[in-house]
Amino acid sequence: MPKEEFEKLVEEGFERLPEWVRQKIKNVALLVEDEPSKEVRKQEGLGPDETLLGYYQGIPLSARGDLYGVGVTMPDTITLYQEPIEEAAAEDGMPVAQVIADTIWHEFAHHFGMDEHEVGEREKKRDTHK
Repeated sequence: MPKEEFEKLVEEGFERLPEWVRQKIKNVALLVEDEPSKEVRKQEGLGPDETLLGYYQGIPLSARGDLYGVGVTMPDTITLYQEPIEEAAAEDGMPVAQVIADTIWHEFAHHFGMDEHEVGEREKKRDTHK
């Protein structure tokens, strides 16, 4: 899929987050890359046959103190990896747009301060209500 089409699906995936969630998101950039960099792969301890669909880097809202934003503050980033997302969609028989939306939800959960275990528990609850 052309990158421009993928990026449009990312915009639409972000818009699928509830309005109250989007209103709480501050200083976060959504990025698209082909796949995780060597640095991210090393940092996350990924093996040769492992990958990521998305990656959150930053200071979660729950960890931001009173001095957050004083002076120059770089935005948090959520990077979506196009090739692994497209591969996951094909393997699972899901639309790419759905995998993107699910990945955005997952990464913003980290932005709100949830660790991987908490995100997984919330996803289980969310999936049973779909």
